[in-house]
Amino acid sequence: MTGVLPSQRIAALIDAGAIAADSPVTKAQIQPASLDLRLGTVAYRVRASFLAGHGRSIAERLDEFEMHRIDLTDGAVLEKGCVYVVPLMERLALPEGIQAIANAKSSTGRLDLLTRTITDGGTEFDRIAPGYEGPLFAEICPRSFSVLVRPGQRLNQLRLRRGEARLDDAALAALHADAPLVDGDAVIDDGLGFSVDLAPAAGSLVGYRAKPHTGVIDLDRIGFYDPAEFWEELHSTRRRIILDPGAFYILVSREAVTIPPAYAAEMAPYLAMVGEFRVHYAGFFDPGFGHDAAGGRGSRGVLEVRCHEAPFVLEHGQVVGRLVYERMSETPDQLYGREIASNYQGQGLKLSKHFRAP
Repeated sequence: MTGVLPSQRIAALIDAGAIAADSPVTKAQIQPASLDLRLGTVAYRVRASFLAGHGRSIAERLDEFEMHRIDLTDGAVLEKGCVYVVPLMERLALPEGIQAIANAKSSTGRLDLLTRTITDGGTEFDRIAPGYEGPLFAEICPRSFSVLVRPGQRLNQLRLRRGEARLDDAALAALHADAPLVDGDAVIDDGLGFSVDLAPAAGSLVGYRAKPHTGVIDLDRIGFYDPAEFWEELHSTRRRIILDPGAFYILVSREAVTIPPAYAAEMAPYLAMVGEFRVHYAGFFDPGFGHDAAGGRGSRGVLEVRCHEAPFVLEHGQVVGRLVYERMSETPDQLYGREIASNYQGQGLKLSKHFRAP
């Protein structure tokens, strides 16, 4: 059956040895429509980001670009602005017809921690060809904060699919008509558009901007850090903000989004022509996201925004991204939500799980 493979099929691939690791894959790594990947025991500081390329291995390219290696066994700091390659614990022997797509986890994106998956012979980031057999690596570049990492931490995740799973606009419109995907009019154009909320129902807090000079974030510390030490609050009563070039922002969507149990979604960029900024798009939305939140009315999407070449005025309600919906091959035996201790169900404007609630 075509579609994104659910948790029970991922577990079956692990049992069959198509997904393997020297340290056995744990049940906690299996999400409704994805598998969390774990950092290994060493990080290679490299001169620049790279792809292996046809017929070449990551080990060969490390011989060219490695500057030094870091033992992660007792924890080590990955410094802001540097590029690292970390072998992952998991390796693949994918059956023919099953391809894999990787993305950063939500908490990784909210720390502006660029994390992409690369493979032997790979010519694209985060895309793994059907039938791939070999190791996996994470390329990591902390862009706003230096981070303390340890083996076993999970910064990125893998989604597996068989055949074409993406819904075209006609199918997406039909799905929205049957079970509303957003709480309002749906903007459907090569996916489901979503816009930015700069007019909160209460107060004037519309987002956060990362401070340029901060301490290190230990990724194992949950609910530990004072947001004021790392983030500047953004307030607006004029329904707009001006984005500064090079700055990183946490904002929130105006729409509350629902992912029905038989579907998954991926955040994608909108149009480069709409402005000098980009919304982080390395996000998976699992089946069940927003499905049981607030009486079934959805959960708002957190937007990770970086401004590029010039200051840009961002207005309330401006469309900034889109969700590409995909069919599951079957409904997962677990859904995103309270049952699996999901961190962001029913969320509004929210920093990563490492920070205390303001």
